Amino acid sequence: MAIDPSQECCPKFDPEPWDGKELTWTDRPFVRDHVRCFLHIPLGFAGVMTRNLAAIEAAGVADPQMVVLARNCSLWGMDLLLGTIGDVPGASMTRLSGTFLAKVFEGPYSREGQWRREMDALVKARGRTAHEVLAYYTTCPKCAKKYGKNYVVLLAKI
Repeated sequence: MAIDPSQECCPKFDPEPWDGKELTWTDRPFVRDHVRCFLHIPLGFAGVMTRNLAAIEAAGVADPQMVVLARNCSLWGMDLLLGTIGDVPGASMTRLSGTFLAKVFEGPYSREGQWRREMDALVKARGRTAHEVLAYYTTCPKCAKKYGKNYVVLLAKI
């Protein structure tokens, strides 16, 4: 399938404000949903995204940055957190607070295990302890192909 370069689904990601930075969030709102997986491969991901994005748009709380985080990835599922600027009626909401060390990686998702080891080493090198690591998928696969870069940001709560 050809990608129409005139269509923008995901904004182009700029890694500079994220890479190696510490970010502090206070009660940052996210819609929380769950995606089933089979051996780490998401099933029905597009449907979950479409449903939640429609609800976010209808509520008028879309975040222009559109931070999409994955939490608790396992062989069989993951929690998906979609950043908003406010609450979405009827949606399961969660809020994130704390300081997060961000590291930008680029490449295929199959390298995520290597990236997590690098992230652990970075956290330890800074004399910190990671309480949780979240993955920020900056673009959908179609836009990653269009832009020629597949950036993933790992966020370690320190």
